[in-house]
Amino acid sequence: MVRRTQPVTMKDVAERAGVSQATVSLVLNNVRGSRVADATRDRVMGAVRDLGYSTNAFARSLRSGESGMIGFISDEVASSPFAGELLKGAQLLAWETGNVILGVDTFGDPGLEAAAVDTMLSYRVRGVVYASMFHRVVEVPEGLAGVPTVVVNAQDSAGRVPSVFPDEELGGYTATRHLVEAGHSRIAMINIQSPDSTLPAGIGRLAGYRRALDEAGIAERPDWVRYGTGIVEDGLALTTELMSASDRPTAIFCGNDRTAWGAYRALERLGLRTPQDCSIVGFDNHQMVAPYLDPGLTTLELPYEQMATTAVEILLSGAPDTAGAHPVECSLISRGSVTEAKVPA
Repeated sequence: MVRRTQPVTMKDVAERAGVSQATVSLVLNNVRGSRVADATRDRVMGAVRDLGYSTNAFARSLRSGESGMIGFISDEVASSPFAGELLKGAQLLAWETGNVILGVDTFGDPGLEAAAVDTMLSYRVRGVVYASMFHRVVEVPEGLAGVPTVVVNAQDSAGRVPSVFPDEELGGYTATRHLVEAGHSRIAMINIQSPDSTLPAGIGRLAGYRRALDEAGIAERPDWVRYGTGIVEDGLALTTELMSASDRPTAIFCGNDRTAWGAYRALERLGLRTPQDCSIVGFDNHQMVAPYLDPGLTTLELPYEQMATTAVEILLSGAPDTAGAHPVECSLISRGSVTEAKVPA
């Protein structure tokens, strides 16, 4: 058998498939509106696989002015095991649409971020997804001013580009409403930040908690709204305070899953049980925490993958310069930490 030494060309593919080179080009470039029969398309792709043909991406970018790349600049998303779902969502849609992701984590280093922007420009990316590991307000780099850009898991402080982020208020409302529908009217909340914090997560989740109570005609108890920092130790300490009082709640909405983990520990130390003595709802659907607590934690899932998919869809729509907010719903993940409220004897 003679080993082929010359690279496979589009002409070779056309000959193997019995079609013209123009037809091969239409199929490989997925040209919209082209009337290539499915059977013909299948023959072309079969020839591509048989011959091991690959397109010359660099040459294609010179002809079209586009690299087929989408930039993905983030602080620590690619290296985070949880927010990495953002990168996954972007990659999947990019691949389905014939694009690839060029990703860089900057770790909050302004110099590295500037270099990342220069890299994106040098590769003539179709657009840039500017992502954050946690929901916050960000300043989009000036270097991206001429590049289609969408902010994801964050909000553009200047409001100049589209922002895709979790609907925190709806999530807080959904969590609290779930407890109300289980018959609870004595519902506390342990937030993940101080009252003067400007981070959208805590502000939105607290607003949703209050809206659900108000809609249900339940008066808010200021002493049942506690403020932590989102760590296990705060959940432990604040739940201990709440549940050690003679007048205590029957349910607690925790601002994140780590706080909920601390709440579980507090109940156990007090000789109480989840959910028999106190129902618990968390937020995040932290995959290293929520499914493994006993019982499993009912929580709201942050829509990382859907946010990234939405961001790439906006970029590929051809009209990403229209600024606007695009909140994405957080799904309720029901497990065993919520039960019906006990009816007073």
